Amino acid sequence: MKINGNAIRPGNIIEHQGRLWRAVKIQHTQPGKGGAYLQVELKDIRNGSKLNERFRSSQTVEQVRLDQREHQYLYSDGDDFTFMENETYEQITLNIDFIGADAAQFLQDSMVVTIESFEGSPIGVSLPESVTMAVTEADPVVKGQTASSSYKPAKLENGVRIMVPPHIEAGTRVVVNTADATYVSRAKD
Repeated sequence: MKINGNAIRPGNIIEHQGRLWRAVKIQHTQPGKGGAYLQVELKDIRNGSKLNERFRSSQTVEQVRLDQREHQYLYSDGDDFTFMENETYEQITLNIDFIGADAAQFLQDSMVVTIESFEGSPIGVSLPESVTMAVTEADPVVKGQTASSSYKPAKLENGVRIMVPPHIEAGTRVVVNTADATYVSRAKD
């Protein structure tokens, strides 16, 4: 679908220079001399390279619609991860390089993820925003630290190290943001 250059929004997928790009950041610029333009930071969907590009309102770009389907995580075999499509029960195996090592460490049995594909070829995996995990190790609280501003290191059941508030101890279940591996809250379960 063709759209004007000034209609690009963060998160949009566009076809530019024969490749697929995701708009990461946009900035409207109106210089004193000449016409206004949109400064867009683009990220290549396949290899992650970045590009800064200017689009004027008179330009048109091709906006691409991705097919998004929910898949259930089944198992891993070395660096390969197998998912099952929830409606057709078709299985797809993706490598850790495709998923990303940071995201792969948060995959849990039966977790539902969204796999984006373009023309039948997968191009991205989106995990849920947060997961609940148990803390296996937590450093003791240092006396004199205030609870409002201090955090201590802790290790989760999947081996990831995060910073948690002083009241969190080993065995406590916590909610962790999957995007940046940060503590969100204590689990309600």
